[in-house]
Amino acid sequence: MSTRSQRATAAVAAGAAATMLAPSFVGPSAPTKLNAVTSAPAPVAASAPASGVGPGASILGVGAAALAATAAVRPNKRCAKKDKVVRLATATEVDVDTECINAIRFLAVDAVNKANSGHPGAPMGQAPIGYLLFAEEMQYNPEDPKWVNRDRFVLSSGHGCMLQYSLLHLAGYDSVSIDDIKQFRQWGSKTPGHPENFETDGIEVTTGPLGMGISNAVGLAAAEAHLAAVYNKPGMELIDHYTYTIAGDGCMQEGISHEACAYAGHLGLGKLIAFYDDNGITIDGHTDLSFTEDVGKRFEPYGWQVLEVPEGNTDVDAIRKAIKEAKACTDKPTLIKVKTTIGFGSPNKADSHDAHGAPLGADEAEATRKQLGWNYGEFEVPDQVYDTFRKHAKAGSEKQAAWNKMFKEYQEKEPELAAQFKRAVMDRKLPENWADCLPKVTPEDKGKATRLHSQDCLNAIANVLPEFMGGSADLAPSNMTLMKCTGDFLKDSYSERNMRFGIREFGMGAVSNALSLDKTGIIPYCATFTIFTDYMRGAIRIAALSQAGSIFVTTHDSIAVGEDGPTHQPIETLPSLRLIPDLTVMRPADGNETAGAYKYAVERSKNESRPTMMAFSRQAVDNLPNSSIENTMKGAYEVIECEKPELILIGTGSEVGLCVDAAKKLDGQVRVVSMPSCEVFRAQPDSYKSKLLPADVPKMSVEAACTSGWGEFADAFVGIDVFGASAPGGTCLDKFGFNVDNVTSCAERCLKGERGVLSNGSQGKH
Repeated sequence: MSTRSQRATAAVAAGAAATMLAPSFVGPSAPTKLNAVTSAPAPVAASAPASGVGPGASILGVGAAALAATAAVRPNKRCAKKDKVVRLATATEVDVDTECINAIRFLAVDAVNKANSGHPGAPMGQAPIGYLLFAEEMQYNPEDPKWVNRDRFVLSSGHGCMLQYSLLHLAGYDSVSIDDIKQFRQWGSKTPGHPENFETDGIEVTTGPLGMGISNAVGLAAAEAHLAAVYNKPGMELIDHYTYTIAGDGCMQEGISHEACAYAGHLGLGKLIAFYDDNGITIDGHTDLSFTEDVGKRFEPYGWQVLEVPEGNTDVDAIRKAIKEAKACTDKPTLIKVKTTIGFGSPNKADSHDAHGAPLGADEAEATRKQLGWNYGEFEVPDQVYDTFRKHAKAGSEKQAAWNKMFKEYQEKEPELAAQFKRAVMDRKLPENWADCLPKVTPEDKGKATRLHSQDCLNAIANVLPEFMGGSADLAPSNMTLMKCTGDFLKDSYSERNMRFGIREFGMGAVSNALSLDKTGIIPYCATFTIFTDYMRGAIRIAALSQAGSIFVTTHDSIAVGEDGPTHQPIETLPSLRLIPDLTVMRPADGNETAGAYKYAVERSKNESRPTMMAFSRQAVDNLPNSSIENTMKGAYEVIECEKPELILIGTGSEVGLCVDAAKKLDGQVRVVSMPSCEVFRAQPDSYKSKLLPADVPKMSVEAACTSGWGEFADAFVGIDVFGASAPGGTCLDKFGFNVDNVTSCAERCLKGERGVLSNGSQGKH
């Protein structure tokens, strides 16, 4: 008997005659056992799907038997219809595979019904895939969900999250009890409406926006490839695991999946296995309304191996075979295209968008129970189902114990690498005094663009933190983001750390998030122009939501970009990014502030797993008095000190120097404050904030960006609320009001009592 497909005996009474039987769920090595079975060929409707029943096929109970019938209820428009032959049976034994798969289906059906909200259809169709992964294929340990060498699973079609919650519960994760299943989508539950890694142990990444999950899976697989290349030694493979993901039609249509999957094929990530749940249904209805491309033919030129399972509802052996074939291909990621029926088993809603985003309802749930021969009540799971999953989970625990033993040997034979692995990967801690590597400047040092200061910092960090890796979206020479101490992370050089993402900002963001969420201590950065964060806005938002420690490095941060014109000049970008909760935006004004921003970002990534976005200038800026790493870590500080100011000028980035020059021309007591980060300053003690920015002193902000948001800190604003123009950068700044004369004039108006927007750049329009 197959060790991966144990069969339990349970007599099932035959209902009516002419019971349709599903194809075998058990592997070919499992013997067929029958109880007084009589069989004879009988014709069925032409719309019945292929069952694969033939000589030597195992005959299942009526629960399994009904599975084949379900697909015939609403034949998919994209599938050919075939005549079939079925067998009559008086009694059979129930197959454990079938029991486990149906348990997954009905936990989903019951949870969605109880919540009166959710998506039951996808879990019902994907259940065979999930079963094979969590009960046979994957290595994991529910007692230690963050075990470094666990297999990773990502449900990219996150609306079907009851599949994942059911699997985690059955596998024995404490994070998803049966009570949690019953509280699906309810306030405070561990089973929210889409998978959230920060809520539920066993969830690797937060998958809400379609396509994000499969793109995250690329990042998880890249992390495995890199760490394996760095740390593995003959006979001691510390990192050796797979990344699995299930994606649906929606994921395949979203542009982000094109970006990330093309990158995965280019890298040849052979331990990435993606299941394409090809059920042909989206919210609008059948996908042929808008989507007729051949996904497999698209993935092949990406550099993927593409396999197909024509009958994914019932032919579990075919899925097993495909997984085995996928693992045998070590130099390409694999896409397994699995044809399923959404809402499989539902007599009236299968293969329909009715099963996509709404409960089946009590009557349809009961009809589905009869259709699938599921003789259990709501949320009831047979013991043998729990036993099957828990047995596999126990095997994962034993694998971790063997891994722990291997690591002890590794520590003896590779002490230096072992110490690095323990610190960086397992303990996820930074070295003592790591920030001493960051460069420091004085006002006497020649000024330069903060993107060049960024390059200095980035390369200093790369030398002391081997877990620091990342790259740019085809802008490395402009972003200044290449690490000089390492080569390119490519198919034949996974140990290197410069990632060449190509012109794929959105995919780059998702991959970077996953490098952090892999929880192996990687500190990822990715880079582009500030304006092109619009392309990756969804990934930046998810980084903040899912607590990913991505460092988003951006350059060309204002209208000083110049000749490229308004398409490349960020106006609203920084203010809009500041609106994202839990994202820290840093806009340094000189070399010391740049070093402080990197110190903050690296520590926030490693210690808190939180994201930081940094914006650097293209043009040169002078180094400021009083700037330092320590002051930058306060979010705002005095650049020009004044004990009893009559006016306070607040600047960010390159405009701080402009404020300093304007203050020199103003009569009276003027304090100049640099605010590299509103978020960091906001978190300071009230006593510090009120001392730096007293409520009774007029304050004016100066930033080459929209004035929105500055009312929190200032009374009057100098900014740009119009699009820029194509001209040399200095000319743009001058024409739009970022010059000493205009700032001085506005400051004098502020002193006289004027408030609100005093200069919005409209004077520069022509």
